[in-house]
Amino acid sequence: MILVFGKTGQVATELALLEPDARYVGRDEVDLAQPTQLAAFLKDTPARAILNAAAYTAVDRAEDERDLAMAVNGASVGTMAEHAAAQNIPFVHISTDYVFDGQGTALHRPDDPVAPLGVYGASKLGGETLIRNAGGPHAILRTSWVFSAHGNNFVKTMLRLSETRNALNVVDDQIGGPTPARAIAAAVLTIKDALLKGHKGGTYHFAGAPSTSWAGFAREIFRQAGRDVTVTGIPTADYPTPATRPLNSRLDCTTLETDFGIKPADWQADLTRILKVLV
Repeated sequence: MILVFGKTGQVATELALLEPDARYVGRDEVDLAQPTQLAAFLKDTPARAILNAAAYTAVDRAEDERDLAMAVNGASVGTMAEHAAAQNIPFVHISTDYVFDGQGTALHRPDDPVAPLGVYGASKLGGETLIRNAGGPHAILRTSWVFSAHGNNFVKTMLRLSETRNALNVVDDQIGGPTPARAIAAAVLTIKDALLKGHKGGTYHFAGAPSTSWAGFAREIFRQAGRDVTVTGIPTADYPTPATRPLNSRLDCTTLETDFGIKPADWQADLTRILKVLV
């Protein structure tokens, strides 16, 4: 059995569509804020592989809920990794571009120095460190700007705002790759299969291409959706938030393609597919 943590999130929802026979574990069964509860659950739940699509993702709220973010994204991830290592089974975990400080304009490589700007990034980095320390067969998949037809995301927010507004100010100096949740789910399953066959795994990046800004993403959403909304690009400084966002979220996905044949996702094509559901 494949054990998946996450049930209602964007990637977990797509995983359930692609791998319906896996067991999906949500908050109703295990509270990831309680690592000891998780350890007991794992002890009683046989699995061939563990996939973690669950996370604390409230980037701004994390600044005030450090302990909770660290428990869910750090300690509980470590518990999963330690159990997987003890059982010698693959563990695939989804991480984030927020482990970087977002300086410069070059693509971040998996082995580049990390320096998170806030609690959310620090908590995700903590989980990564515990996975590597556990020493079992694993893959860490860092991704960015996730969107889908499910849950809360930028695409759905822009469509909602366009119902009542014909002009929006959107940040234009944060650059990254919008990444379809379905593509992430497919990548996770491909990596899982490779690890089950003995691939050594490691840390990888996966993001959509081409890179764009949030304002550029918004313009493409409105163009494809046929919404007459004027988007004015503004600097991050004009849109202050409790947590600092990285300006450069570009991810170098070369090693993922080399090791697994997974190419960067065409986010514009996936946006077209998703808008057929949402609009």
